[in-house]
Amino acid sequence: MTFSILVLFGLLLSFPLVFGQDEEKLLLAIGRELRLSEWGLNSSGYCSWPGVGCSNHTMVERLDLSGLGLQGNITLISELKALKWLDLSYNNFHGSIPQAFGNLSELQVLDLSFNKFGNLIPVELGRLRNLRSLNLSDNLLNGAIPNELEGLEKLQEFQVFTNKLNGTIPKWVGNLTYLRVFTAYENDLSGEIPNNLGSVSQLQLLNLHSNLLEGSIPESIFAMEKLQVLVLTQNKLTGSIPPSIGNCKGLSNIRIGNNKLIGNIPKEIGNVTSLTYFEADNNNLSGEIASEFAQCSNLTLLNLASNGFSGTIPSEFGQLINLQELIVSGNNLFGEIPLSVLSSKNLNKLDLSSNRFNGSIPKEICNTSKLQYLLLSQNSFRGEVPHEIGNCIKLLELQMGSNYLTGSIPPEMGHMKNLQIALNLSFNHLHGPLPQDLGKLDKLVSLDLSNNQLTGIIPSALKGMLSLIEVNFSNNQLTGPIPIFVPFQKSPNSSFTGNKGLCGEPLSLCGNFNGSNRLGYHHKVSYRVILAVIGSGLAVFVSVTIVVLLFMLREKQEKASKDAGVGEDENNGKPVIMAGNVFIENLRQAVDLDAAVKATLKETNKLNTGTFSTVYRADMPSGMILSVKKLKSMDRTLVHHQSKMIRELEKLSKLCHNNLMRPLGFVVYEDVVLLLHQYFSNGTLAQFLHESSNKPDYKPDWPTRLSIAIGVAEGLAFLHHVAIIHLDISSGNVLLDSNYNPLVGEVEISKLLDPSRGTASISAVAGSFGYIPPEYAYTMQVTAPGNVYSYGVVLLEILTTRLPVDEEFGEGIDLVKWVHGAPARGETPEQILDARLSTISFGWRKEMLAALKVALLCTDSTPAKRPKMKKVVEMLQEITQ
Repeated sequence: MTFSILVLFGLLLSFPLVFGQDEEKLLLAIGRELRLSEWGLNSSGYCSWPGVGCSNHTMVERLDLSGLGLQGNITLISELKALKWLDLSYNNFHGSIPQAFGNLSELQVLDLSFNKFGNLIPVELGRLRNLRSLNLSDNLLNGAIPNELEGLEKLQEFQVFTNKLNGTIPKWVGNLTYLRVFTAYENDLSGEIPNNLGSVSQLQLLNLHSNLLEGSIPESIFAMEKLQVLVLTQNKLTGSIPPSIGNCKGLSNIRIGNNKLIGNIPKEIGNVTSLTYFEADNNNLSGEIASEFAQCSNLTLLNLASNGFSGTIPSEFGQLINLQELIVSGNNLFGEIPLSVLSSKNLNKLDLSSNRFNGSIPKEICNTSKLQYLLLSQNSFRGEVPHEIGNCIKLLELQMGSNYLTGSIPPEMGHMKNLQIALNLSFNHLHGPLPQDLGKLDKLVSLDLSNNQLTGIIPSALKGMLSLIEVNFSNNQLTGPIPIFVPFQKSPNSSFTGNKGLCGEPLSLCGNFNGSNRLGYHHKVSYRVILAVIGSGLAVFVSVTIVVLLFMLREKQEKASKDAGVGEDENNGKPVIMAGNVFIENLRQAVDLDAAVKATLKETNKLNTGTFSTVYRADMPSGMILSVKKLKSMDRTLVHHQSKMIRELEKLSKLCHNNLMRPLGFVVYEDVVLLLHQYFSNGTLAQFLHESSNKPDYKPDWPTRLSIAIGVAEGLAFLHHVAIIHLDISSGNVLLDSNYNPLVGEVEISKLLDPSRGTASISAVAGSFGYIPPEYAYTMQVTAPGNVYSYGVVLLEILTTRLPVDEEFGEGIDLVKWVHGAPARGETPEQILDARLSTISFGWRKEMLAALKVALLCTDSTPAKRPKMKKVVEMLQEITQ
């Protein structure tokens, strides 16, 4: 009896050990399938492997493999029966979601978002009775949301956005008692929003934008008064806004634009005291604008554009001290501009265009010191433009066209030195001469003074508008010769017609315009056009010049410091390292930080120079070779914020993707920052295209180039998914490993050198010559569509083997303009491609032409027309299918 008890007790003691051995074998098998090389290296046990979490040191309860760029079969994971948390987001998993995941009965969190899972959502997931969070977003899932998922009664978060789901939203979603978050935007869902949605739940966030939903907004959504975010834009919703919306006092974000809603905005909106954003543009709403908005003291943005609102802007809006954007364009509003609104010190954008506003423009128009966008066009404003307009010193865009303004153009407009996007005074009754002070607007891109009664000459002082691209002086009473200035002569005739007394290019020649002057004119045009195209506008060129001069000054100062022995160790003459680390533990023994610093002090180690950094080869004593990037900080921002910089670098070191370079470590000495990376002997994509391909032994290989193009696109798409906008996309910032797999570099720059800080290092220009999107010349903002444009230039390089900027294109032409201008030159698409590739086979040529279409879309001059990087990846992958 006693012996039997002891045996049984021994078996019970050994059970965890046996079970643990099974778990370890299973994890090793999963690791082999997913190529997790770090699993199994840690001798302290599988529970300490990266991404693995256990209970009682045996049972695997948590598996977090997000953001590792993984692919392969994941079905084996379903054998981890104790699993409560499974996160496989931000990887490259394909195929169907394993049905076997329905066997993970203990699972509470399942996150498969940002992968490439396709086909239907498995009905077997409905067996996960303990599931609290289900995220299948940003995949390729199709079909309807299965009714079998209604068994997920404990679900608190249900997210399936950005897929290809169709059908209706199941009614069972509204029966989820604990549901707090439901996001299904960017799908093809149709039908009505379930009437019971929110009636028995704790719903806080509902985002269904960009679907095909019809019917009205259910009142039940607001019944529990818990809703905080409501996004229903870009659907086909009808009916009116329910008054019950006022029940949700914690509602901060309401976006219901681009639907077919009718009726008034209910007065109950004033009860939503937490309201920050309210967007209801592009609907059929009517009546007067609810003055009760004034009770929403936190309101930051109010967008009611393109509706049928009438009446005036409530004077009570002056109470909205946090209001930054008031957009009411495209309505039937009238009356004068309320002075109370102009008193708002935080107002950034005031858009009253396309209404029936009348009265004069008040001299208090610039009382708000932060105003950047003033849009008053297509109204009935009368009287003179007040001289106080010059106080709008932060204005980026001024639109006053199509009104009844009289008097002369105030010379004080020349004080608005930040005016960049546009100055439009067209279709008014302005008279008198053009003020010479307008020439001080050296950032202005578009000037339209057409259809007025302006007299006198076009002052030569306007040649100070160095950034000017578009100009229109037509239909006035101007006289004399048109000043010799690139933007003028490159404009169409229509920009100057309707002025009987004007002469000179682009109109007919003036009587005293002799051959000598003409020669001098062409010399100036040639010189300035070259500068304009290289910098995507003279404004950018000037900015770049400043950067270069500052950098040269910095280099000179650094050299003087080194000569004087500043910052060097008195004993051995080496710079003193202030901080440094290697993020990957098993590389710490192989990396010598002093050797990395020493390598950057020798010009012979220099590999290449980019916009933001210089890259050196560094041979470690261990035999390892590193690529060391020396940042061109030109200020001490990074050094003074070391802790923040280190945190960002550590995050980026864990941001794994097959097509992204991640930092291995860093070094800081004096005010210099070095970033350590893996060294790639195949160099950059630029070297591969423009150096290696010109060698006698070059062998044409289109499949490799297409693979590189897809890889770069996938890397950028991943960055955009994690909300990182790249600052310098170019072929010189794409590295190639031994298998010619591309890795996008300079990712750290976007996180370390934040353009919003306005630091000297990047505020002047972001990007390399030839890759900068055209809109950057006037917005000075780096955006995702801008990234797409830069990628399009890289893709054109891959297809044509031509440089982004080349004298062979002709005066004022870069690679993008050269390609887009082919039809006008009478050239076929085949003539654009690298003939060494396109003539090898019909199949190659067909694929190259398909890729050319993608490149043309990416380099569209209108940012909104460019595809997203995720779509670019899909289009390129379809080429080989």
